[in-house]
Formats: sequence, structure tokens, C-alpha cells
Amino acid sequence: MPRTNKSNANDPEKEETANTSMQVTQTMQTEAVQTQTIQRSSPPNHIFVGKKPVMSYAMSALIQLTQAGEIVVKARGMAISRAVDVAEIVTKRLGNGAFSVKDIRIGTEVVGEGSETRNISSIEIVVGK
Repeated sequence: MPRTNKSNANDPEKEETANTSMQVTQTMQTEAVQTQTIQRSSPPNHIFVGKKPVMSYAMSALIQLTQAGEIVVKARGMAISRAVDVAEIVTKRLGNGAFSVKDIRIGTEVVGEGSETRNISSIEIVVGK
């Protein structure tokens, strides 16, 4: 018996899958373009301290200091002690006395909306030459 080649053009299920696949690809491309156009709202010499290990922030701070000459280490809430550790490590251990703490600013930020608002402590430590 001879083999017959079936065309996908007449199969509505495969055509629908192809259309869905094209739409997903177009959506992904659009999101990629939108992601590329998003710009950083903070200056490059600001380091926001979070939950990573202290040394990763300290190394980042040291690299920024060699390029910019001055950095701002920022943190809120439970990460404040980690930010202080970063500043101390950069000035005393890694900087070999080349860097010092220029300014320290503390404050309170209001976070949340409506009845969910709460106050969170914040700190900014300016480190430079």
C-alpha cells in the first residue's frame, strides 16, 4: 500500500496550536523589549542591602568605590545591622584605611497603603575617600 502524506494545512487542531505558539512568541518578544527599556531609578553608586551574605555587598561596595569614589549603603528594617557591617568591612578590612564613613542618615519610611501602613526604620551610610 502506498503511503500518503497528510498536509497540516487541513488539520484545524494543528493550525490552532501553531497560532497559539506564534502569539506566545510575540508576547515574549514584546515583554523582552519592555524589560530592556526599563531604566534604573537609583544612581549606580547606591547599594541596597537585603538578605544576601555581607561579603557579597562588601565586594560590590569596594568595586563601586574604586570606580565612583563614593557610595551610599542603604537598608531598611532588619537589614540595617547588615548595612553597618558592610560599611565597617569596607572601611576597616578591605579598604586598608583608604576609605572612611562620610555621613550617616537615619530615618523612618512609611510602607503600605490604607490601614496596612506601618513605619520602617532606614539608614543611609555614605562611604568615600
